[in-house]
Amino acid sequence: MSRVTDLPAHNANTAMPAWLMVLITTACGVVVANLYYSQPLLGEIGASLGMSPQTAGLIVTFTQIGYGLGLLLVVPLGDVFENRALISVLLTIEALVLVAAAIGGAPIPFLMISGLIGLAAVAVQVLVPFTSHYAPEHRRGRVIGTVMSGLTLGIMLARPVASLIASVWSWRAVYTMSALLVMAIAIAIRCTLPTRRPDYTVSYRALLGSLPGIMRETPVLRRRALYHACLFGSFSVFWTTVPLLLTSEALGLSQLELAVFALVGAVGAAASPLAGRLADRGLTRPWTCIAILAVLISLLAAAFVPTGTALGVGILVGAAILLDFGVMTNVVLGQRAIYALGPQLRSRLNGLYMATFFAGGALGSAVGGFVYAHSGWSAAALTGVVLSALALAYFLTDRHCEIYCHSAP
Repeated sequence: MSRVTDLPAHNANTAMPAWLMVLITTACGVVVANLYYSQPLLGEIGASLGMSPQTAGLIVTFTQIGYGLGLLLVVPLGDVFENRALISVLLTIEALVLVAAAIGGAPIPFLMISGLIGLAAVAVQVLVPFTSHYAPEHRRGRVIGTVMSGLTLGIMLARPVASLIASVWSWRAVYTMSALLVMAIAIAIRCTLPTRRPDYTVSYRALLGSLPGIMRETPVLRRRALYHACLFGSFSVFWTTVPLLLTSEALGLSQLELAVFALVGAVGAAASPLAGRLADRGLTRPWTCIAILAVLISLLAAAFVPTGTALGVGILVGAAILLDFGVMTNVVLGQRAIYALGPQLRSRLNGLYMATFFAGGALGSAVGGFVYAHSGWSAAALTGVVLSALALAYFLTDRHCEIYCHSAP
């Protein structure tokens, strides 16, 4: 078990201070946004650094690879190292590599820097399980949901914010401003976050060696991770291809209108605190079923949208909100379930959980783009339907799921 110091909230009857929740939630949103800033800026960055379009596309790939490696190689350290120091170091590294990105002038170094941006951004995945340690059991889901709402808003707002800043100044200003924000947060975290020193002591090699066994011997983790890998794959299919549809001749939205569309879709982030409350009430299983169905229905509706009409855009807006609602509900329900498995494992559980569904998201992006290019929007959206149907089919293999689904409100 872990020994916790310096925070009265460790008492099961004491809630985490509101100001600390605001800081952690803000930190999650600001840091995770760095994974997505480059996506709308690839053209500008490539032209500035002399990259071909194919090479510029690798910026996103390197960032994702860095994040995926960080989930497996860095996040588990939260189970053995003092958490505040680990988070502070990662945030400081993130700020420094963002500065390096802002002044970068050569393609190969910029790709390496992009990988480091993704790697250090896993600070947020140390913060989330850290928060759960100080949440009373009866409010843990609500706390996780609140923190995840910040993370979701960071993901959803990153692209339109980057586009707006770059349109006023330049792509370098995006990285400069983010570096300043991250450094400010690193200082605030270092000065205000309570310490948490795990008693678990093991070599780094043994720590990583424990990961396959944890996945193999923890069916709750395995199920929750695979449910969300499918749903996050569906999410990635939609958000990778819907901008292509919206800006095509069929619908003809401008970049500004596309940014507004993304902002409206972010309404789905409101599901996070609600999902946490539902999990605290013991409703994880029925609402997992509802979340999966919400994703499936949203993509099914989007697949047959009448293009070239205002009605079509309206249906896509509704689908985006419902999709984000389902995905965010499921991720919070999953985290609430796996964090109940044991405090001494939370960082490793979170790393495995996130790495698994992140892989699903990467697969969804790749497959979605390929299908859209070769078969169009409907086929791409139906690919998302298939992924969410796989999640539903796996959920139905749980011998308890039928009872729990029928007990849903």
